[in-house]
Amino acid sequence: MTLKELKAAVRSGAIDTVIVAAPDVFGRLVGKRFRAPFFLDEVARHGTHGCSYLLTVNIELDPQDGFQLASWEKGFGDFALKPDLSTMRPIPWQPGSALVLCDFHHEDGPLVQEAPRAVLRSQAAALRRDGLRAILASELEFFLFNEPYPAIAASGHERLSPSSDYRIDYLTMQTARDEAFMRAARNQMPEAGVPIESSKGEWGRGQHEINFRLAEALPMADLHTVFKQGIKELAHQHGKSVTFMAKYLAGEAGSSCHIHLSLWRGQTNLFWDPSRQSGSELFRRFLGGLMKYSPELSYFYAPTVNSYKRYQAASWAPTRMAWAGDNRTVGFRVVGHGNSFRLENRMPGADANPYLAFAAMIAAGRAGIEEELDCGEPYVGNAYTDQRLAALPKTLRHAAELLNESKMARAKFGDAVVDFYVHTARLEAQAFDSAVTNWERSRYFEQI
Repeated sequence: MTLKELKAAVRSGAIDTVIVAAPDVFGRLVGKRFRAPFFLDEVARHGTHGCSYLLTVNIELDPQDGFQLASWEKGFGDFALKPDLSTMRPIPWQPGSALVLCDFHHEDGPLVQEAPRAVLRSQAAALRRDGLRAILASELEFFLFNEPYPAIAASGHERLSPSSDYRIDYLTMQTARDEAFMRAARNQMPEAGVPIESSKGEWGRGQHEINFRLAEALPMADLHTVFKQGIKELAHQHGKSVTFMAKYLAGEAGSSCHIHLSLWRGQTNLFWDPSRQSGSELFRRFLGGLMKYSPELSYFYAPTVNSYKRYQAASWAPTRMAWAGDNRTVGFRVVGHGNSFRLENRMPGADANPYLAFAAMIAAGRAGIEEELDCGEPYVGNAYTDQRLAALPKTLRHAAELLNESKMARAKFGDAVVDFYVHTARLEAQAFDSAVTNWERSRYFEQI
């Protein structure tokens, strides 16, 4: 939606509200709603502001200590929120509303480098300086439940009824129960600039997958983020709820965010070598970087305590570092042919912040190109059972320490960014360590 189109929609009365929002470290959209005429007169040109604590709170919006970026000692002043007008879009499931995404800026002008959108901007810009661009697509999984969010919260998140009675991977009969909701999502998301290719049932009970059409890195992260919030709003309107937790139940499948990526120059996919009819040297170096550095960047693929409970053998989620062709036991699967040739990163969960996950892939791949790494031969066999392969981190705390010690991450992102996210991860791990859970009560209440 262009500014001219917005002005016409406002004049006609079709749009009366503009949501001005930026993604936070959890991938949530935070911001304000403006009357559309005021947005056009003021905010579109000058932006707005938001408290600097928005990047340093926990998921419950409690201010956290120990950040250099913003703190009580610094008074929690304001960041400027500057609209990126190329992201403007109507929101059809919110009548009369449009949305524009913003970047966080310091009051004196520069981008807040620690903000997720800025982290990805930086990595995409580094590729452009080499005449390259990353083309990506997300495959995002989630669970759908028959109760709305308030009812689930009132039950202490204990009463959850998946929308199907059995596993629905590729099944079309049981998923028809959810078709009123899924059809609304498939049809309304493209109107909001979120081009959906398809939806399907996944392996779990009530689990679905949405596939997006490919795009460059920043637009893909934007539409991924809009989708996650939008489908939660749509679910609530249908009396349902969805979760993007990586592992919502011990006995159920995890939810993934598989990321497909290739590097392009102009209209040519540089990952493909037509003469060899296979991956190019650039592809092998990029994948070599991912193989070497992905464990150090695991936090960007798996940002919560819950994320690491998804990494289980025979669960469709990877547990060890390997790559292959059509093999779903490995972390990196290589698929396609010609211009569709690409790698699929199977490490991220559905809880990943797409800006950070995409940036991590680009950074690791760039390091592989610069160091002239090679990805080695494709793995054959069951990677789950092969003890020779390097294992992924098993906890958020371990991932935080690997990120903290990563020389590559500090070289590509800068110390300020790495220190910011290491501290964020440590605070989340600490919060879990001090929590008393239902598991502990059920295990110890009577018998200890």
